[in-house]
Amino acid sequence: MAEDVIETRARYRHFLSIPTRWMDNDNYGHVNNVTYYSYFDTVVNAYLIREGGLDIHASPVVGYVVETQCRYRKPISFPETIDAGLRVGKLGNSSVRLEIAIFRQGEDDAAASGYFVHVWVDRATNKPVSIPGPIRAALERLKPAG
Repeated sequence: MAEDVIETRARYRHFLSIPTRWMDNDNYGHVNNVTYYSYFDTVVNAYLIREGGLDIHASPVVGYVVETQCRYRKPISFPETIDAGLRVGKLGNSSVRLEIAIFRQGEDDAAASGYFVHVWVDRATNKPVSIPGPIRAALERLKPAG
């Protein structure tokens, strides 16, 4: 993601609607910054479980988050429902950069955007491994068209 680019819905391949919760708001009356990472985790893991077949309890291979970033552009607040957009920025052999944007429903410009870098590792040894085939196929579907 370029620093000066305002993310728009059209740039994302998958969306998940997530209701904000009362506890998400901080003393200033908007969703606290750390909560955005929870939304990021939710859209990423829901996709990997549903579309890639990830078994979070028994899979011998798991994805560890090794880098994150979030840019905040405008506040959101409870009781909004947000749309979390997801796409792949870069897909390597054992790592993937998943790019996420948070949108107010009905708005095209992101309220926040960022990324997670996951490295896939053997659960028992914590050594990097190739991304499993079904998960790689699901990630391929999130790459931008073109």
